[in-house]
Amino acid sequence: MASRKPRIVIIGAGMAGLTAANKLFKAQKQTNAFELCVVEGGSRIGGRINTCQLGGDTIELGATWIHGIQNSPVYKIAQEINALNSDQPWERMDGFVGDSVTIAEGGFVLDSSVVDRVSSVFKSLLAFVRGKNVECDEFEVMKCGLEFESVGCFLRKGLEEFLGSVKNVDREVMRCGDWNEEMLIEAVFRKYEHMLRSYYSADDLKSIDFEAEKEFSMFPGEEITIARGYFSVIESLASVLPQDLIQSGWKVEKIEWRPSGFVGTSRPVKLLFSDGSVLEADHVIVTVSLGVLKAGILDDSGMFFPPLPDYKTEAISKLGYGVVDKLFLQLNQSYDRETDQIFKFPFLEMVFHDFDSETKDPEIPWWIRKTSSLSPIYSNSSVLLSWFAGKEALALESLSDEEILNKVSTTVSSFLSNSRNLHNGNSSSLDNYTGEEPKFTTLLKSQWGTDPLFLGSYSYVAVGSSGYDIEKLAEPLPENSSLPSLQILFAGEATHRTHYSTTHGAYLSGLREAERLLQHYKCIEDI
Repeated sequence: MASRKPRIVIIGAGMAGLTAANKLFKAQKQTNAFELCVVEGGSRIGGRINTCQLGGDTIELGATWIHGIQNSPVYKIAQEINALNSDQPWERMDGFVGDSVTIAEGGFVLDSSVVDRVSSVFKSLLAFVRGKNVECDEFEVMKCGLEFESVGCFLRKGLEEFLGSVKNVDREVMRCGDWNEEMLIEAVFRKYEHMLRSYYSADDLKSIDFEAEKEFSMFPGEEITIARGYFSVIESLASVLPQDLIQSGWKVEKIEWRPSGFVGTSRPVKLLFSDGSVLEADHVIVTVSLGVLKAGILDDSGMFFPPLPDYKTEAISKLGYGVVDKLFLQLNQSYDRETDQIFKFPFLEMVFHDFDSETKDPEIPWWIRKTSSLSPIYSNSSVLLSWFAGKEALALESLSDEEILNKVSTTVSSFLSNSRNLHNGNSSSLDNYTGEEPKFTTLLKSQWGTDPLFLGSYSYVAVGSSGYDIEKLAEPLPENSSLPSLQILFAGEATHRTHYSTTHGAYLSGLREAERLLQHYKCIEDI
């Protein structure tokens, strides 16, 4: 009687899951050594990669950038499938739009010298955080080697020193309306902090571990977006797989495994699905998000039975996981038809008063005050983009389209309609603005925080955790070598110590776990 083949089940058809499936299926075709199946809880593949269309433009509701093209596996795939070229424009095809204007609440267009000075300070501080050699004559915070718990605390200390140096300069204090120079510097600095929050998907930069940030690694070279959309990479990975290998709409409710005392002829892992069906496996690669894992370890009735070992649940609990959402707005460019001109919407960088300021505009809602920009997705596009992170992102997800359109229109109008130059700043990008309120006809927003399949966007190393916790999360189960091995394996961006939070980190983790199983079965396969 022929022996039963081992069965490998991959949970999740995102970047990590499809990379593992791609590698394993190619080996299966050569060796026929095991069975393979991918189960996906949603109705689509791609996970946190979701390319869409709005107003005739290609946009990314999820992953957008290839972070460094040298040695990047994602760039290699995109290059091989000719996904980097298109006759049609796409999101961030021209990097960051150069025709930018920075306006402080109240309509004050800031001179570039003000913004550039603060930008230089912020970039120097951030480079130091990331372990780069920085000229630090200006900052005692860099010289003295003080230990900081968080990125946020370090940046705030640097700002405090910079403000002190500004106060000590004997010259006339710059003012505009209810803003003075110190307030402007702090508000512009805060704008860059909000940009960084969306980069980390964190509600507060004080939750980002200072030391761990030096471990994070980027590929060298420029950062680019994908002309044919990020989903083209997903399609390429899935193209080698038979259609029936990926089962969509199969939401896993529980994973039963045998951490000790396993006997019998059944397979050691059992997957229970939301529709009541059951699937047994010898190996399961779990690629669900860190947010889903956090929700799945809350109590004994969680995702795993029996519960995961303490060291694993502690790592999951300590690591950071946040939410960042993108808001796309379709601009009706006919709103300025009286001038017979189409207003070219600028790369608008917004500087807000703080939440507790007595001079803040009460018409601007709290959830907008931590955004930093609203801009066309490429030059001359009528589709605009703004980013929201943390509590503001969750608030955005809860609001109706009508309320969002109304509040954003009111806010943008208050910045543009009263715009005035500060110290001869350049406002050429506003020259043909008619003063009418911008009209947004429709919107599209991501909702990663409330989507039960993700419960957030991506991971970070939080204060109190470290890269060791990422490694603990990535370790397969069970630990006992006398039991059936590699019952549960873990992949996904949150399981890569140096490339967490990225699509290439997810890719590399999927490859890692596939190769772990191929080595286990002594399968040799060339890609």
